[in-house]
Amino acid sequence: MAFKIITDSASDTPQWIIDKYDLHMIPTPVVINGEDHFDRKDIFPKDFYDILRSGVDVKTYHINAAMFYDAFEPYAQRGDEVLYICFSTGIAGTFGAANLAKSDLLEKYPDFKLTIIDTKCASIGYGMVVYKLLQMQANGAPKELIIEAAQFFCDHTEHSVTVETLEYLLKGGRISKTSATVGSILGIKPIIIVDEKGSLSAIEKVRGRKASIDRIVNRTCEVAADPSRQVIGLVHGDCLDTAKEIRERLMSECGFKDVIIGEIGCAIGAHTGPGVLGIVCATAYDERFEEYLDK
Repeated sequence: MAFKIITDSASDTPQWIIDKYDLHMIPTPVVINGEDHFDRKDIFPKDFYDILRSGVDVKTYHINAAMFYDAFEPYAQRGDEVLYICFSTGIAGTFGAANLAKSDLLEKYPDFKLTIIDTKCASIGYGMVVYKLLQMQANGAPKELIIEAAQFFCDHTEHSVTVETLEYLLKGGRISKTSATVGSILGIKPIIIVDEKGSLSAIEKVRGRKASIDRIVNRTCEVAADPSRQVIGLVHGDCLDTAKEIRERLMSECGFKDVIIGEIGCAIGAHTGPGVLGIVCATAYDERFEEYLDK
């Protein structure tokens, strides 16, 4: 019996991590011009942002219970134990759908052990949690400690996000038409976090792209626990050159050990648009977990 750590594509886990650890990432559905597609299965970030810019109708919906059932059942059949690291309930209904699938599976496979963690994180916020857990597993950590670490890492992850345009927040109902119109005229950029309920929340407003980037960099430096020990995550929506510049700033100005760059896929990109940038860091350490992470 194997112990498997899995997640979904809204984690925006970089491909090299997926390949290195043979990570199962359940694809998030996206509807483009009325047709279903699946994030990082048949639609990839670069093509997706070109589609967004073209004005094509794009919608998303969360992974449903039937999809989860199909994803989990092979593990149940083999007798594996699974830890599923899930998109925040404050943003999508993924957690509830996964638990519905779990209930159905337990009727057929009563011995199936499936732990589902509501991360209250988004994008690489929980992608980095998954990465740490995979490191722990590869370095010999017991599964009970890994499950405990999963909750700790989620509880101590901080997000700092900004967008280039308010258009997609408006389409997704995150801001009012008045706020979008006024904000666009004045060049207002919200600074967005994932709050304690796991919901997206705008905590500040600044004027201009440069100021918004400065703020998410500075805020990350302010909230991070001992940057010199941290490998943190940075994601972008089709603006890699800007992300590389931010990475250099985070390492030179804040002293982070390393910064992993990832791409924001369909699940979040459809609601934030091209040019979105997000940085995630840890706000606390627990040495019981740290000893199993790569040095």
